Amino acid sequence: MWLFFAFLSVPLIEIALFIQIGGLIGLWPTLGIVVLTAVIGTWLVRSQGKLALANLRRSFSDLDDPTEPLAHGAMILFSGALLLTPGFFTDAAGFALLMPPVRDAVFRWMSRRIKVHRFSMGEQPPRQSSPHDRPDVIDGEFTEMPQGKAPNHPGSGWTRH
Repeated sequence: MWLFFAFLSVPLIEIALFIQIGGLIGLWPTLGIVVLTAVIGTWLVRSQGKLALANLRRSFSDLDDPTEPLAHGAMILFSGALLLTPGFFTDAAGFALLMPPVRDAVFRWMSRRIKVHRFSMGEQPPRQSSPHDRPDVIDGEFTEMPQGKAPNHPGSGWTRH
C-alpha cells in the first residue's frame, strides 16, 4: 500500500511544485533549473560513484565486510535516478542522498530493519585431501588425439589440402 501511495503522491508533489515555482520565476528559469540540476547531479553522482567504487575495492582487498560500501553505491545509483527525473522534490531527495551523512543515517536505519542470517567471505568449502595435494601438481584431464588427419575428414574449406 505504501508503494501505491508513493507512486501517487510523488507526481502530485512535483506538479504542485512546478506550478508554484513556475508561477514565481517563470517558465524558462524553471526549465533551466531543472536542466541545471540534472547536469550538476550527473557530475556529483559520477564523482561520488567513483569514491564508492574505491571504497568497495578497498573492502574487498582488505577482506572487510562490503555491506556498507555496497549500500552506499546503491544509494548513489538511486540518487542518480532521482536527479535525472525532472522535478524539484526528486532533485531534493537525490541531492540529499549524495551527502555521506544522509547515506550513513539511511544505512543505519536500514541495518536496524534488515536481519542478515548468514554472511561468509573468503572461506572455501571443506575438501578431502589427497596424497597429491602439492603446490607443484596440477590436476587435470586429457584425451589423446591420433596423429594426422582421419581418412573421412572432409576438410574445413579454409585451407588447401
